[in-house]
Amino acid sequence: MKWIIASNNQHKIQEIREILPDVELVSMKDAGIDVEVEETGTTFEENAILKAEAIRDMTGLPALADDSGICVPVLGGKPGIFSARYVGYHGDDVANLDKLMADMDGFDGADRYAYYECAAALAVPGQETIVTKGVCGGVLLRDKRGTGGFGYDPIFYIPYMQRTLAELPEETKNHLSHRYHALRKLWDKVKG
Repeated sequence: MKWIIASNNQHKIQEIREILPDVELVSMKDAGIDVEVEETGTTFEENAILKAEAIRDMTGLPALADDSGICVPVLGGKPGIFSARYVGYHGDDVANLDKLMADMDGFDGADRYAYYECAAALAVPGQETIVTKGVCGGVLLRDKRGTGGFGYDPIFYIPYMQRTLAELPEETKNHLSHRYHALRKLWDKVKG
């Protein structure tokens, strides 16, 4: 079973490969695909479906996509689907993190609750696209901690682990993350 991962994000590709070791996963780069599917959806689910179906239609192969981000209820759910471009342009993890930290200044206690959300979509030729969701809740710290992970991980604190996602070993992070929950649900649906 071979699936194309509909992403150019190397961190995400590595995580997906670690979470789904039973599937032969090929990156778009390795498949010779050099496109950026425009994320015009208004939800994580819509964007995941858009990416998966575009790459499936382009290649004729099963395509796996996810769309994910961090949601902060006290900020009305922001950054949400704009997590990778919270500062207004795509891909600057440091600037996005710094903006979220600044936006959270002045909030304390329960107002610092946040969650990562992931929607995973598998588009297989001739079949209905499968979509699953996963969530991982935590608290936003005021200071960065840890050197692992990416994105908002250095301030995303998991109380029961007493660590940020950036302080956890990859294997541990990958077994409690939003992406893990969404992808394992998807894998369970595929296996039937």
